[in-house]
Amino acid sequence: MSKLYDIYKKLKNENSETLYLFKSGVFYICLDDDAKVLSKIYNLKLTNLNVDIVKCGFPCSSFDKYYKLFVNDDINFKIVENNAIFDSSDYLLNKSILSLLDKISKVNIDNLSVSEAYQFIEELQELTLKLK
Repeated sequence: MSKLYDIYKKLKNENSETLYLFKSGVFYICLDDDAKVLSKIYNLKLTNLNVDIVKCGFPCSSFDKYYKLFVNDDINFKIVENNAIFDSSDYLLNKSILSLLDKISKVNIDNLSVSEAYQFIEELQELTLKLK
C-alpha cells in the first residue's frame, strides 16, 4: 500500500461521503472508489496505482474547470495538499492569497515609476476584492 492510499483510507473512514482530491506533482488525483465515481461522471481515464487500486486525475492547470463542474454537480469534495486538508472554498481562498503574496514579493519597489506603482496598487486592489 502507498502512503497516499493510507491517508485516503483514513479520510474515507472519517467521512465516506466526501471525495478527496490529492495534489500530486502537477496533477490532482483521486483514488479507489472516488476515482471510479469521478471517472464515470467526467469520463476521466482510470489507471492503476497498484495491482488493487485505481486512480484518475487531471492536470493542475485544469483545476478551475473541474472545480466549477464539481460545484455545479453538487459534489462534496476536499483537497489534500502537503498534508493539509482544505474545504474547496478554503482552498481557492488559499490559492488566491498565495498568488497575491507571490505578486507582492516579486515587486522591486526601488525601480517602480509613479505610474507603475499606481498600476501595481490597482492590481492589488482588484486581487483583494476577489478575496472577499
